[in-house]
Amino acid sequence: MSFLVSILVFSIVIVIHELGHFVVAKKSGIKVNEFSVGMGPRLAGVKRGETEYSIRALPIGGYVAMEGEDEESDSEGSFSKAPVQNRIAVVVAGAVMNLALGFAILLFMVSGQDAITSKTVSVFHENAMTQQTGLRVDDEIIAVNGRRCYIANDIIYEFARTQDGIIDLTVRRDGKVTELKDVTFETYETEDGLKQLVMDFYVYPAEKTVVSVVKEAVNWTISYARMIFLSLIDMVTGHVAINQISGPVGIVSVISEATSAGLKPVLNIMALITINLGVFNLVPFPALDGGRLVFLVIEFLRGKPINPKYEIWVNTAGMLVLLAFMAFVTFSDVTRLIGF
Repeated sequence: MSFLVSILVFSIVIVIHELGHFVVAKKSGIKVNEFSVGMGPRLAGVKRGETEYSIRALPIGGYVAMEGEDEESDSEGSFSKAPVQNRIAVVVAGAVMNLALGFAILLFMVSGQDAITSKTVSVFHENAMTQQTGLRVDDEIIAVNGRRCYIANDIIYEFARTQDGIIDLTVRRDGKVTELKDVTFETYETEDGLKQLVMDFYVYPAEKTVVSVVKEAVNWTISYARMIFLSLIDMVTGHVAINQISGPVGIVSVISEATSAGLKPVLNIMALITINLGVFNLVPFPALDGGRLVFLVIEFLRGKPINPKYEIWVNTAGMLVLLAFMAFVTFSDVTRLIGF
């Protein structure tokens, strides 16, 4: 059951992404040769009009194959012959659909909560270190170490990224923004040697209204979208080891654990995956939607396209790098799974 739920989550996220490309391509008069869910060998398919709809063996991806997308084509309805603004719309549509799906899931989840978690301190533990070093009741935390916190979860995430237990907080106190330097937390060491902060205060619940629910869902979406950039920064700076990154195998493992805990954890992970997929695809790296978008924006600005063969070379090189990276993270996932 856990495996089937994982496949369902992947499939929905992928189909939504590819559906964005597909619908906008069709609306733009671009010929779509194939709409595929999954990668690898073809298991089944049916042709409707000019498009073949396929299901393939490996549920780790999918694609919309458009005429003239990766090769030169003079055919009617070719991607390369469509107006550049139409091609830009097609490229970004997948990410937009992923972000929309994530927002819809988060809106549903926030609507089902008894209350919204605020960022305003309500009470401290006895002898709380944070209270002794500057934090007060009714302080609203708006930034941690200079980084804006949109939701309460952002505060926890930033606390987790801090190793020494000393944090600079920006709070709203009595209607004024106040900087609190060196707010200190007690820490403890986990079994794997990492330091964790002791949360020694609670926050108020916030009233649920239509406006507050929508605002909270928007803020969750922004928070999840930003998380991928923070993760990349942590990886580049060495804060997080590269072998801690998860690929499809690791994500399936996490979804399996969430399945046993109920629907809400699964929906939460699904929202995180779809939002991060949307954002990651817009990163300006060859073979991703963001890489293709760079070429299209350059074409739009200079009034003529770059030689298609150069774009094909760049995208091919990018795809090789992505496949190598995928092989690495899959290997890391498997070794963690079997305990090596």
